[in-house]
Amino acid sequence: MTESTLIIDDDPIFNGVLVRALARRNLPAEGATSADEGLAKAAAGRPGQVILDLNLAGSSGLALIPQLLTLNPACRIVVLTGYASIATAVEAIKLGAVQYLAKPCEVEAILAAFADADLPDPEFAAPDEPLSVDRLEWEHIQRVLLENEGNISATARALKMHRRTLQRKLAKRPAKS
Repeated sequence: MTESTLIIDDDPIFNGVLVRALARRNLPAEGATSADEGLAKAAAGRPGQVILDLNLAGSSGLALIPQLLTLNPACRIVVLTGYASIATAVEAIKLGAVQYLAKPCEVEAILAAFADADLPDPEFAAPDEPLSVDRLEWEHIQRVLLENEGNISATARALKMHRRTLQRKLAKRPAKS
C-alpha cells in the first residue's frame, strides 16, 4: 500500500491543486489549511509523508516539524516556501525535514524530494558565483529573524534598523541569487 501524504498549506487553492495532482497519480493525499487542522489529521491518519508550507497564516511551519515527527518518527517532511532563505532551509533540515523547496515547484520535484530523501542533494552544493549583495542582505535578515523567533521588533533592534524599514524589506520578494 502506498503511504498517504498530508499537505499542510494555508492557501486552499494551492492545497486543493496539490491534493488532486497526487490523486491523479494514484497517491492517497489529503489537505489541511491550518497548523491545528494539520496536526489533528496527522494524529488521526499518521501519514508517511507531509508537504508543509513554511508560512502558515503568519506562523512558522517549522514549529510543526518536531510535532509531526513525534506523531510519526518515520514521517518524511518536505517544506515548501515562497520566500526561500538559507537560514530557514538549514533550520528545516536540522528539525528533521528531508527537503526544502522554493515555490513554485512541480509535483514531480516534490515526489523526487521524497524519493531522494536518503540521497545527498547536489543542489545544496556551493554555487559557482557568489550571492548578490541584496540576496546576502535577505539571507542575513532571515537568519536574524529566525534567531528572534519571528519577532519583528526584536529583529529590527538586533539589526539596528527601524521596524517599518524591516517590515518593508520583508514584504518584498527575496532578491535573486
